[in-house]
Amino acid sequence: MSEPDHYFTAAPASPAELRTRQVVLAGRELSVRTAGGVFSPDHVDHATAVLLDHVPPPPPDGDLLDLGCGWGPVALTLALRSPGARVWAVDVNERALDLVRRNAADLALTGVVAARPDDVPDDVRFAALWSNPPVRVGKPALHALLLRWLPRLAPGAAAHLVVGKNLGADSLHRWLEGEGWAVERTASARGFRVLEVRAGDEGPVAG
Repeated sequence: MSEPDHYFTAAPASPAELRTRQVVLAGRELSVRTAGGVFSPDHVDHATAVLLDHVPPPPPDGDLLDLGCGWGPVALTLALRSPGARVWAVDVNERALDLVRRNAADLALTGVVAARPDDVPDDVRFAALWSNPPVRVGKPALHALLLRWLPRLAPGAAAHLVVGKNLGADSLHRWLEGEGWAVERTASARGFRVLEVRAGDEGPVAG
């Protein structure tokens, strides 16, 4: 996300701005709608593809979170694989949320809820969290983002994050461990790491 202001301020796309792309998600060839002003509008980006190729199957039900959803490849995959779950597609970009809603409706995925961060009820706990987090916002913002959402994992649940090796994956791994999380690198492919994050034996560091 090299242009955060652009991504973070886009309004919903007008019909004239919408574009259709063919993608493969959850083993299915799908037609989705994207638009400029969101992350990777023309394809499933490489990091997200690595994440989707290496995560375990999501829980069949409960609340699942795609943190930083963009136009929705992760959220749509979660919904396709777990039709009995409620999938929260969270982003600060209104255009991205608009696209997720359109794509979920087109695919009859009624369990997808596209929401801004502050619109997710505080009592929701997530059975899984999948994310290609916006590492280019800088470490302080990234750390604040993760410290906001990781503690909302349900007991025994895991988060799976994909981060570029050259964009600080290993330092993020160490930082998460320093915050009290149990972290395992579960995959490394195409220059990206997939990190599984769970609550450590003593829980994350408070405050």
